[in-house]
Amino acid sequence: MIYESDKMSLMTVSTRSIGEVNDCYICKDIKSDGGILYTVIVIHDHSVVRQVLELFKMSGRTGEGVLIDEFACGDQEVLVFPYHRERPLLDFYNGDSLTLAQCEEVCISTILACITCDLPYPILYLLLTGDQFQMASDRSVYLAYEMDLSKLDSEIGESECTGVCAKLLLKLLEPKSGQKATSYYLLSKKTANGSYDRFTDLYRDVTIAAVSQKKLTPYVRFRLWLTRNTDRILGILFWLSVILGIIALSMLLSRLFLGGGNSWLRLLYNTFKEIGTESLLQ
Repeated sequence: MIYESDKMSLMTVSTRSIGEVNDCYICKDIKSDGGILYTVIVIHDHSVVRQVLELFKMSGRTGEGVLIDEFACGDQEVLVFPYHRERPLLDFYNGDSLTLAQCEEVCISTILACITCDLPYPILYLLLTGDQFQMASDRSVYLAYEMDLSKLDSEIGESECTGVCAKLLLKLLEPKSGQKATSYYLLSKKTANGSYDRFTDLYRDVTIAAVSQKKLTPYVRFRLWLTRNTDRILGILFWLSVILGIIALSMLLSRLFLGGGNSWLRLLYNTFKEIGTESLLQ
């Protein structure tokens, strides 16, 4: 099968998936020198075609740099993306053999792959949940573009995409959790609270917490320490407030029932002023 546009003539090399809504192929552009390979998504559901075209038109994210071509072929819509050698991130990543700094570099590269792809968030979400992250031999991370558009949800936004990415980063950093890695603890706390709505927030937190050769200022060190020990500090403050509350309640009750002043201290004093028949005041 050949899919042809004004600038490309794409001949199928291999079939990746055949779906209810779309198919995915690896195609060679026979018009190009050397026959460059591309990932080609062929959509044959008319309602999904309209949905996809509207997303690219209205979302402000046009896929610049990754959507190579888009054209109609008969009653089908063809989307052309780059093809890179497949090296699934979770298959080629071995956090136990890397330093903490190297693990954090992989995390930062993963976030940047999401930011720079410029795809509409509903489509990016399909790639994130479809395990399309790949890792090059230099540990840089990039996306593959095989997708199942039957799961497309136009309501998905940046918040949902960032949440999926944050959970992946936690998995990448988990081998370093025993090293009290600030990046791991920061991500685990904020991910559990659903605090990430933007990729830029995720990028900021990982880069600030990442191991660096640069000397951190005392203010940054204090913020990192505070973030890691928030639960412990809140626990201490809770028990201090309980103790102070009990003392305050005791003083209030003593004023109500024992005549005011420091009567609760006088009661304690009078109790032990005499032991048996002997006065302690003698």
